[in-house]
Amino acid sequence: MPAADSHTLRHAPPGVVLALACLAQFMVVLDVSIVNVALPQIGRELHYTPVGLQWVVNAYVLTFAGFLLLGGRAADLFGRRRVFLAGLTVFSVASLLGGLAQTAGELTAARAVQGLGGAILSPATLTIITTTYEDGASRNRALGVWSAVAGAGGAAGAVFGGILTGYLSWRWVLFVNVPVGAVAIVLAAMLLTEARRPAEAQSLDIGGAATGTAGLALLVYAIVSTDTHPWGSGRTLILLTIAVLLLITFVVLQARVVKVPLMPLSLFRSRSLTAANATMVLTGAAFFSMWYFLTLYLQDVHGYGPLKAGLLFLPMGIFIIVGAQVGSRLVNQLGSGPVVMIGLALTTGGFIWLGQLDASSSYLAGVLPGSFLTTVGVGLSFPALAAAATAGVPLYQMGLASGLLNTSRQVGGSLGLAALATAATARTNHVAGGTSHAQALTAGFDRAFMVAAGVTAIAFLLAAAIPRRSTGTTPVPAEDAGGSIASVAITD
Repeated sequence: MPAADSHTLRHAPPGVVLALACLAQFMVVLDVSIVNVALPQIGRELHYTPVGLQWVVNAYVLTFAGFLLLGGRAADLFGRRRVFLAGLTVFSVASLLGGLAQTAGELTAARAVQGLGGAILSPATLTIITTTYEDGASRNRALGVWSAVAGAGGAAGAVFGGILTGYLSWRWVLFVNVPVGAVAIVLAAMLLTEARRPAEAQSLDIGGAATGTAGLALLVYAIVSTDTHPWGSGRTLILLTIAVLLLITFVVLQARVVKVPLMPLSLFRSRSLTAANATMVLTGAAFFSMWYFLTLYLQDVHGYGPLKAGLLFLPMGIFIIVGAQVGSRLVNQLGSGPVVMIGLALTTGGFIWLGQLDASSSYLAGVLPGSFLTTVGVGLSFPALAAAATAGVPLYQMGLASGLLNTSRQVGGSLGLAALATAATARTNHVAGGTSHAQALTAGFDRAFMVAAGVTAIAFLLAAAIPRRSTGTTPVPAEDAGGSIASVAITD
């Protein structure tokens, strides 16, 4: 192993480093959802238009998804510790500026910068874990903890957002990151050492970075804008076409032009990595929309306030944590592929259950059982997918593999929410004339949940391609390693 890829750990126990990485990841995931229940208060105070208010969320999602791949590669090239600290700093400062914002433009800009910080930080958290723990049972347990934190962030965001907005103000959904980020920065500076490629290999593929980041960002922008510009509109079709052309250009550059590519395509010779990312796209597409639709169901159909609705998501966060811990242990016994399939079977069943809700369904008899199956299933799946996506990947590409998995989840989530929201709205509008408003809304949510069940069923079939165990190696050409490593082992 090259000296530059030595342990990221200094003298702290691995568990302390794991806790630090999970704290940072929790902050990043939390901020996707924590502002949701605060949106009405934000809109009134900063005078957002109804259309403009969506960009409190979308500005974060756009930069977060667009820069994830670049953030993951930066951790490989410039060092996990350095990139981790940079991401924490950008994220924390942007949170402070967002909390202090006096206009809609200031808050939207701060949220965009916050998403950039998250894109730098999130892949580094997974990279730190995979370079601290050796492949095997200990890494699987660590990935289980990381996955539990990542998965529970959506539910925790609704809970904390409701509490902070209800008892303080919307500004505290952003201010809360500042002291937590400051503590994490101090601890990271004390506990982490550097782990990066040799100095001569630290060259960034500018063309790949520009086309890849612009393509991903434009793709997400087109997707999240479909609530105001329909899928079939000329604007959306043009944006999607440009995004696809940019991503095709990115692939051509990586395959045939660039000597030291941002994303060596040889990485995809790993069947485990490729199948895990494909499965994660579909899993993210279905799962992350669940929070959105259940929030609307509880508040718009049952009339619950933001605090009560947020607290009702707490059991779902607990279910994810339990599922992730069980899943990380099952990976050691059964292998990644079977565990993902078990999890997705449960998730599909949960969405089918939720698809039977009506306007009078109670939380205990209607929402809780379906959300239990869905969240436990995702909890089982996430650590197994993380293990499969990073198994056998060399240390100098761990950041890239981590960024790729996060990108798959985020782009899948953005695409899924836009598509399922379109399906829900179409169904609601179709039945609106002959039933009550609450029943029409519920009919739309039911349609979205049933489509989500179909998506996770397809993901279940894709998961069959994930190997149970590492079974072989594929050499990586020397040019893909920047000339520093002639060949490495990658799971087939």
